[in-house]
Amino acid sequence: MSLDDKLERVVARHAEIGQQMASPELDMRSLAKLGKEFAELEPLVGAIVELRRTRVELAGLEAVARESGADAEMKAMAEAEHAALKAKLPDMERRLQAMLLPKDAADEKNAILEVRAGTGGEEAALFAAELFRMYQRYAAVRGWRFEAMEIADTGLGGLKEGIASIAGAGAFARLKFESGVHRVQRVPATEGSGRIHTSAATVAVLPEAEEVDVKIEEKDLRIDVFRAQGAGGQHVNTTDSAVRITHLPTGLVVVQQDEKSQHKNKAKALKILRARIYEQERARQASARAAQRKSQVGSGDRSERIRTYNFPQNRVTDHRIGLSLHKLDQVMAGEALDELVDALAAEDRAARLAELPA
Repeated sequence: MSLDDKLERVVARHAEIGQQMASPELDMRSLAKLGKEFAELEPLVGAIVELRRTRVELAGLEAVARESGADAEMKAMAEAEHAALKAKLPDMERRLQAMLLPKDAADEKNAILEVRAGTGGEEAALFAAELFRMYQRYAAVRGWRFEAMEIADTGLGGLKEGIASIAGAGAFARLKFESGVHRVQRVPATEGSGRIHTSAATVAVLPEAEEVDVKIEEKDLRIDVFRAQGAGGQHVNTTDSAVRITHLPTGLVVVQQDEKSQHKNKAKALKILRARIYEQERARQASARAAQRKSQVGSGDRSERIRTYNFPQNRVTDHRIGLSLHKLDQVMAGEALDELVDALAAEDRAARLAELPA
């Protein structure tokens, strides 16, 4: 199907939705669904109108330039204007192709963030805690709701594992590029000789699945309850409120003990489990299509190092796109993380555009 055919279908669908929304018989739920689709198509239709207007202008300028009796000065102006407009056309068409790219179905979802200490002992755990706080600050900058769901600390300020739910517009769409191994280079506070150490933490970002996305059968679950325990006696209680859920078909296990209520722990554990099952299925489908692209930006492959945080140089480098920013302090504060995310999203878009047939 040609680009023009695709654009015609978009315009026709937009008009069709507009007519459907005017129907007095439409219920509120259907109206909301159609309204969302209408709003999503609005900028695309605007860009199509702009492209068509440009093409009409080009045809008019061409006609003036070809007129035998036209004034020489007018012809020259028409030719210059035609050349300038024609040069813009490929960019306009490319932008429209980018807008037509299929969206990741999970992009509109909230996110489940999982940060774990990697190699490097206590220094890795301290770095994991800093990353967890970085995403908490970033969520605040973006106006998202950040809720810690599971915290396993070292008792020394470090984090063995931290899991959080992040809710807000575009949460998963932007955070999905953060999955992978994050490496830190710095002099630990305990290092007397000033030697730079390297350690790592892993980040996994999963789309939060709703019940309609993943149906979990009770018969597929083994639920164990036990008394909550924590480092140094923290979070310990005298009732069996902690919950361990094993999903028998996949072998996935989730433990939740942050809440004093067994019911709340079970609900949180199911939320995490649902997200992991949903992501596992997404990964299976992605691997079935994986012949598509050799290196996928934001694939979530934790075996590869995606970013290095060099504290002595105040530098953060994203190895997937070769981008370095000398504002590590601002990135860790959540303020400059958008610069990395924007560049990764642009690279992802460019890679997908390159796969489109010419």
